[in-house]
Amino acid sequence: MTLLNQFGAILTFAIDLETRIRDYYQQAGDNERAAAADKRRANLERVRRENVTEIKLEPIEGLDEANYQFNWDDTSAAGQKAIEATAARFYNDVAPHINVREAQRALERAARQHSELAES
Repeated sequence: MTLLNQFGAILTFAIDLETRIRDYYQQAGDNERAAAADKRRANLERVRRENVTEIKLEPIEGLDEANYQFNWDDTSAAGQKAIEATAARFYNDVAPHINVREAQRALERAARQHSELAES
């Protein structure tokens, strides 16, 4: 698995995650949640583009992709809650490590959205 030890790695993982979540919900037939994931993906891509020159190249420690395992085959209600809870945990874990405020806010917003979905 990949270490999430820099701004670019974290944002790339987040964008890939939202793409997988979009595809997951399309497969499950939930177009509303698929559209929400695609909106988050687009926002994260914009944040990465606009803030890549603002980052400080400080190493980030303690984050690893292996800590965030998803079961993309389980489209049951419980499976969806597990996907959302794991995504929320990822965003809550990484947001404090980002030193660009706009990017940090985007990650915090994604965490809140996934937490709300996990609880619904």
